Amino acid sequence: MNARVIRKIRSGRGTFMGMEVLILHTVGRLSGQRRETPVAWFPDGEDSWLVVASGGANRHPDWHLNLLGRPERAAIELPGREVVPVTPHMLDGTERERAWRRVAAAQPRIESYQRKSARVYPVLRLTRR
Repeated sequence: MNARVIRKIRSGRGTFMGMEVLILHTVGRLSGQRRETPVAWFPDGEDSWLVVASGGANRHPDWHLNLLGRPERAAIELPGREVVPVTPHMLDGTERERAWRRVAAAQPRIESYQRKSARVYPVLRLTRR
């Protein structure tokens, strides 16, 4: 499934299940291997994007752990565009709450997933390096 969504993004079509998606480039924190993961994103200014570490049942998804484990290797690929190096910033407190409200308003599905989870979904800002 991920490979099909990645092909779609690279061909310039960047939506999946009604959400805008990008390709998140990370490096495995243990393996050191390059990883590509389609992830929903939300605009956050001209050179930054919000992503939510949803899914993964009651544990954070591997891409989130890899992103934080090797933040200097992070990059994103928007539909039909070149790869852009980014720096991840974990949001907390008031900043996270403001971002979460914007995400939930744009995509209520994510909020319904959050209500079913035993963990709080991390919200991260990816900023162009």
